[in-house]
This record gives sequence, structure tokens and C-alpha cells, in this order.
Amino acid sequence: MSIPSLLVLYGSQTGTAQDAAQRIGRQAQRRRLPVRVMALDSYAVADLIAESLVVFVCSTAGQGEPPDNMKNFWRFLFRKSLPGGSLSRLDCAVLGLGDSSYPKFNFVAKKLHKRLLQLGANMLMPVGLGDDQHDVGPDAVVDPWLASFWGSVLALYPSLTSVTPLREDERLPPTFTFHFLVGERESGDERLRVSEGEAGPFRARMVFNRRVTEPSHFQDVRHIEFDVTGSSMRFAAGDVVMMRPRNAAEDVQQFCLLLGLDPDATFLLEPTSNSPVPARLPRPCSVQHLVESYLDIAAVPRRSFFELLATFATDELERDKLVEFSSAAGQDELNSYCSRPRRTALEVLADFPQTTAELKVDYLLDLFPEIQPRSFSIASSLKAHPHRLQILVAVVRFQTKLQKPRRGLCSSWLASLDPEKGEVCVPLWVKGGSLTFPADADTPVIMVGPGTGVAPFRAALQERLCEGRTANVLFFGCRSESKDFLFRSEWELMVEAGGLTLFTAFSRDQEEKVYVQRRVRENAALLWELISRRKACFYIAGNAKQMPASVCDSLKEVFQQEGGVSADAAAQMLAAMEKTSRLQSETWS
Repeated sequence: MSIPSLLVLYGSQTGTAQDAAQRIGRQAQRRRLPVRVMALDSYAVADLIAESLVVFVCSTAGQGEPPDNMKNFWRFLFRKSLPGGSLSRLDCAVLGLGDSSYPKFNFVAKKLHKRLLQLGANMLMPVGLGDDQHDVGPDAVVDPWLASFWGSVLALYPSLTSVTPLREDERLPPTFTFHFLVGERESGDERLRVSEGEAGPFRARMVFNRRVTEPSHFQDVRHIEFDVTGSSMRFAAGDVVMMRPRNAAEDVQQFCLLLGLDPDATFLLEPTSNSPVPARLPRPCSVQHLVESYLDIAAVPRRSFFELLATFATDELERDKLVEFSSAAGQDELNSYCSRPRRTALEVLADFPQTTAELKVDYLLDLFPEIQPRSFSIASSLKAHPHRLQILVAVVRFQTKLQKPRRGLCSSWLASLDPEKGEVCVPLWVKGGSLTFPADADTPVIMVGPGTGVAPFRAALQERLCEGRTANVLFFGCRSESKDFLFRSEWELMVEAGGLTLFTAFSRDQEEKVYVQRRVRENAALLWELISRRKACFYIAGNAKQMPASVCDSLKEVFQQEGGVSADAAAQMLAAMEKTSRLQSETWS
């Protein structure tokens, strides 16, 4: 049998599945296998019937949905008209990357594996289920899964056993080469020709950026408004807005100094193989733009970063440490050095100065992933605020064992923008969220949104009250009534107008901590009346640690107490509500 060509297709929301797909691509290159690595929606899915060897790598977004860059593929693959044996010539495997703290753990990978079997594909492996919650992350599953996968490929193509693979310390060619230009300026016009929304992002003017928590409170929360006049943007309660942050000016400056790069230099990228040049980069592009807006230098680097960095090391001490961090045995060490303290890629470069001095600019796009867009629940309704879009942002800042505080890239960037000091425009686009509100005017809604989880419910309440829908219940929780009771005056006006029933839980205002789940139990009779007799819809939004599960447990207690049903029956009622979208949640970690 001849040497096969491998196709690696990925569906990735935050870049983790893309990183794993690229890792498989590098392993194939080391085995001297022809390989293509592509996002699923960049691939002509009808060509799948002609492929012989494919690995699918996919994450699960939100509440069990496929990532954005595989949605078209997903729709095509689940067409009922596809004949049963249409993929009978295909040998393939599915690797999933997920987080077991979410209820629909690796749902997309499991469903894809099952569907490929239905279409007659020969699955070389059981589906791999990588888990972010594992001590060393998804690699605990991915490493042995990949070893088994290559064993299966060798069994299928015995001719590969005669091929001498490249050594691990041999550097693969870069994906792109940089051609620096003399006397050229970056083309500003092309900067916005990107593939974010249907017609690209809209440059929205920031109207205000207000802190809405007390200055003495540890958590800085911002209420930010954008003017979307002139855009064709339409959004409803539950939708989200997407934007890409930029790296901090001091980080860009330090990066350029460490690598000896001139920020004003401009270049053209040329692919070395069949990889398309990133559409988001202008041609020509400046080093400043690349580092500020594209390379994710402030992210915690993945293992692949250390693998590539090690190939540049000439200093023995640095090389030994980088090789250890790249190895399966060194993942605990890497976790202690990088993941737990949230050390950034930029900080790693500073810790390995000899190796950093040897880095070649052509490898920048192999070393650093692209900055991923961030999503925020839209916190306003066009019906109440025409031509405006508002968000609620908790500015992420925390301390680890490292001296410098850790900062969230997007929230810190947004917090730094001040429209009072001059015009600020942010490119953004809107997409459907995971929450949908009832079309029937008489259906009550019950919303549980502690902290910034209240954002989509503010949009829903504005929308519903503009339409005269007054059967609204909100459970809001925060630490203190005086410090972080978000939108207090707005809720009070809605209550006065008869459009809202409000329950609050201020966890730190008394000795015993009180959370929203307790308020749910305390109002069992009202909730049972609304859910059992008036077919209310129930919504949960907020941090995914314990709150959503605790609220669901409280709701089951309500069913048992007021409905007189068993624990099993209460769990079944909850599952039935979820299946019919009467129970919806939007959580994040």
C-alpha cells in the first residue's frame, strides 16, 4: 500500500482544538507523511468521500453546540438525505477536547463519532475524550490516544515502518516566511477586511465606560455602551457581542525589545506550503500591528510552545528545561511553572533569554496562537436603547505566586479605553447566544443571574417591558448591597412599575453566607405556581463553578416540596424542562 495523505480537520472555539490538530500535523510531518491541517468550515465537506485517512479534532462550545468554525460542516453531516455507506472508504478517528465541569462534556466529539459510524466510516480508534479538569489537562488523554492512533496507522499502512522519522529535536520548516519591505507603510484600508461577522466587524464608537461597583470594592465591574448607528446590527435578548482584544502597549514594547524587532518595520507573509496567509492581517503588515492585534503573547503558553522553543535552544541549561516541559513526563513541572501561576508566553521568553535571542522571526506564527475573539452577553435591548449596545464586564485581575498581578487580556484592554479622552472605536460583531426567550406573551420568565450573570436578563427585561410583558422574576446575588448591587435603581423602578418581582442575596452582608440558590428554595410556592401552572421558563446565567448545579438542586427541592414528588421524579421534571428549552443556562468558567 502506498504512503497515505493525512487530513486533520478541527473545530475550535478558543484555540485548544486547533493547537491539538497542529500537533498531529507536526507528528505527521516528522513521519514524512503528506498532511493538511484545516478548520472544518474551510474544507469542502463533499470531498470527504474521496479522502482515505482523516482525524477530526473538536471542542464543544456553550451548552453542547459545535464551535463556530465547524457549524456548516455539522449541518451538512447531519442531513437526513446522506446515504448510509457514503463514507465507507474513509479510515478516521475523532479526538474531543472538553471540560468535565460542564454537563455536556465532549458532546460534539461523541455525536460526531456516532454519526461517522452511521455513514459507514471505519473508526480506527474509540473517541478520545480530553478533559481540561485533569491535573495535567487534556494531554493526560491526548498523549496515549495519539500513540495508539499512530500504531493503528502503521498497522493499516505497513510501508510506513520503513520510513525513518525526523528526530524530535529537528526543527520543522516554518509555516510562513517574512519578507521585510523597505520604505513601505502598512495598508490601513485592508485592516478591517476580515472574516468575523457576515460583513466583517463594525467599528463601534464607545459612548461611555463606567465603573458600577464601589471604588473600595475589590472587583472592578464596567458598564460600557457602544454606538452602533449606521450598522445593520440586529440583536435580541440572549445574543452576544464578539470583539478581539489588543495586547498592552508595555507588553508589545517588551516583546519587540526581547526579539530585537523594529515595531515600524513592514513585511509580507509568504506561505511555505499550502497554508493560506491569515486573512485578518493587512498586506503589507507592520510588526506593531502583528504583535499588538494578532499574536497572543499574553496567553499562558501550551506545551507546543515549549516543543518549538526547545529546538532553538543553544544554552544547555535552558534546553534541558524546555525539553523537560515538552515531554509527557514533565507535564507536572510545566503545570507548576506555567499553568497554575498563569505565567504568560512573554514572561517565559524573558525567563529563557539565551533561547529567545536565537528565535527566528519566520517562526512567530508557529510559536504564538492568534488572539481569539471574546464574547460578552449583550446587556441592553434595541427597543429600550435604539442604536446602542451595552455590555457588563468584570475586569479580571488576581494574584498568583508571581509578583505581578494576573490580568484578563480583554477586560483589562476594555477597562483601559476612555472615551472622555478622545474618540474610541472598537470593531465588534454580534452572534446568537445560547439563551432564547419565549415568544408567547403570557409565559412568565424566572431568571437567576448573580453578578455579571445578570447582563442577558437586563436585556430580556428591557425587551419584555417594552412589549408589555410583566410576568418577570429575577433572583440577583452579589457580595454586598452597598458595593456591587448592579443596576439597583433600574430594578427598583421596574418593581415599582409592576413589571418585576425581585429577590436578592447579598452573600457577605451577614455572618452566614446567603446565595441565590437559598432564595430559590425560600420562594418554593411562587416558583411551583409559575412553573407547574403557568408553564414559566427558567434561566440561569453566571460563573460555572458551583452556582448552576446548586440552583438546579434547589429547583428539584422545590418540585419535591411543593409538588410532592420523589427525588427521581423531580430530576426527570428538570430534564424534561431542559429538553423543551424551558430550562436554559449560559455559564462560563
